[in-house]
Amino acid sequence: MNIPFNKPCFIGKETEYITQAVKSGKISGDGMFTKKCHDFFESKYGFKKVFLTTSCTDALEMSAILLDIQEGDEVIVPSFTFVSSANAFVLRGAKIVFIDSCLDHPNMDASRLESLITEKTKAIVAVHYAGIACDMDPIMELAKKYRLFVVEDAAQAIHSFYKGKPLGSIGHLAAFSFHETKNIISGEGGMLVINDEQFIKRAEIIREKGTNRSQFFRGEINQYNWVDIGSSFLPSDMIAAFLYGQLEQLEKVQEKRMKLWSQYQQAFNDLVVTKKVDLPKIPEYASNNAHIFYLVCKSKEERSQLIEHLSIDGILAVFHYLSLHKSPFYSANHNLVELVNSDNYSERLLRLPLFYDLTNKQQTYIINSIQRFYKS
Repeated sequence: MNIPFNKPCFIGKETEYITQAVKSGKISGDGMFTKKCHDFFESKYGFKKVFLTTSCTDALEMSAILLDIQEGDEVIVPSFTFVSSANAFVLRGAKIVFIDSCLDHPNMDASRLESLITEKTKAIVAVHYAGIACDMDPIMELAKKYRLFVVEDAAQAIHSFYKGKPLGSIGHLAAFSFHETKNIISGEGGMLVINDEQFIKRAEIIREKGTNRSQFFRGEINQYNWVDIGSSFLPSDMIAAFLYGQLEQLEKVQEKRMKLWSQYQQAFNDLVVTKKVDLPKIPEYASNNAHIFYLVCKSKEERSQLIEHLSIDGILAVFHYLSLHKSPFYSANHNLVELVNSDNYSERLLRLPLFYDLTNKQQTYIINSIQRFYKS
């Protein structure tokens, strides 16, 4: 048996809608399917304003521009995250201040946050790892106290909630991903969410290369001009067409992923009881969108042995981020800091295959292989 880590799912009218977009004669950005996607998110989750982008990275880079990040500003980011969470702000001249993960979860440890805030701090990037919410109440309280902005990196967090509030609706800004490894996909693609009204008008300009072109197309002005900095952040309407085909199947996708996630959890509970592995923890304030199922092994060496064992059985399981504070780019320019929990997840966390088309037979095969490893 050969089981990949991920396999993109195609279960709706994706290709039919792409054909419709092509036949419409409007395949550049902000066509009818882009509008359908925008309406879907604003209606379903109550986001104040959304803009599809070509990637989550682009949405984060737009956030950095909107927050007017300047040379010398400090931005607090978890070390256990994808490089874009930090790089988007480095591109604007920010100094990244890394925060450690929680002891029992890869998300940022909000209890450490206040000690990292200085007069130069301008923003906090709250990364919802595996679609599980950060503890947003203390984060937002500190942001209000010190007049900071909060950007939710919700790349993995579609259809996930914090105390009943959709992730992406709590911070001033938020960024989502529709990369082919996510629950809902468009190959590449992302979305900027704006919850603070002051940013809406400028975001539209930044997304359109720094021009007021969108106002021109709506007939609000008789010509458009270069009025701000910006770039080409909007995706083709063909990408939006594919995405809309996926969004129509969101509940179906989530139901299947939750079933697979729960079956993993149930199968490996005995390994937790015998203290051989740790499993994902879902805090009481958070929901679970079944984006990632992972094991936390007892050591880096054990994880390597398990990866090799699974590979021999034809199963691709992969680790995740390497702590950004130890990256060559960051460590060459900054003093090394100790972030023990982030390093533990970098060395011990292992992600298992989890995708819509994973069959019960395949999942049982994976479970049996892991149980056999720990019995031996």
